[in-house]
Amino acid sequence: MSSGASGTETSGSGDIARTLDLLWGTGQRPSRGPKPGLTLDRIVEAAIEVADRDGLGALSMRRIATELGTGAMSLYRYVPGKAELLDLMLDRVQRPSENPADLGDGTWRSALEALARATLALYRRHPWLLEVNQSRPVLGPSALDGMEKVFSRIKPMGLSDPELLSVIVMVDGYVVGAARTQLYQEQAEHSSGLTDAEFWEAQRPALEKAMTSGRYPVMAGLSADTFDSGFDHFEFGLQRILDGLELLVARRASEEGR
Repeated sequence: MSSGASGTETSGSGDIARTLDLLWGTGQRPSRGPKPGLTLDRIVEAAIEVADRDGLGALSMRRIATELGTGAMSLYRYVPGKAELLDLMLDRVQRPSENPADLGDGTWRSALEALARATLALYRRHPWLLEVNQSRPVLGPSALDGMEKVFSRIKPMGLSDPELLSVIVMVDGYVVGAARTQLYQEQAEHSSGLTDAEFWEAQRPALEKAMTSGRYPVMAGLSADTFDSGFDHFEFGLQRILDGLELLVARRASEEGR
């Protein structure tokens, strides 16, 4: 379901026909691997584990082979290369929940809320997704299953089909931005060795001087809790997006009822 911005890798950059065969199980599979127990599923899972642990830059056929205790050439019996493997990884991590309750209470608004929160959690589990340009995804069963579930829940909005797709794109774009901001904050803390509180404390003397200068009267008059880290900016923004959609849905219903 997710569609990350431009990054270090691009989905759909391998042999698309071969990737689709692997995603949908329509291609020929090795009758017997060179290492007992080696399967395409194990290769994909190992690749995801490497990317989760060390980032997308650490991903290579040789590294995955090492993780599986086999030779790199063994992997090529199952998957043509890294580009095709990436598409398999993307479809695997986007496998939707089988629990209907995970898509809300049955209303379109609760479905979009659940989708947004689940997508944010997906990026938290797999930060490397933010490094992949998914503007041209190779659609496998997991991606289509997820889209089917979401479309079925938001159809009652009464919008046109292109507008429904735009709703999904809009929510996803909002989540990607929030996920990237969170990731950048964590990376900054890790690379600098300063906690967020220590970083802002280092700036406090200069900021206090600026606030008493009279140059920034509006900023100086902000309440003490304005920059409180406990405020949930993600949830606030998500609810305002959904409020706007509520107005659109009500307007369309009113126009059709005339």
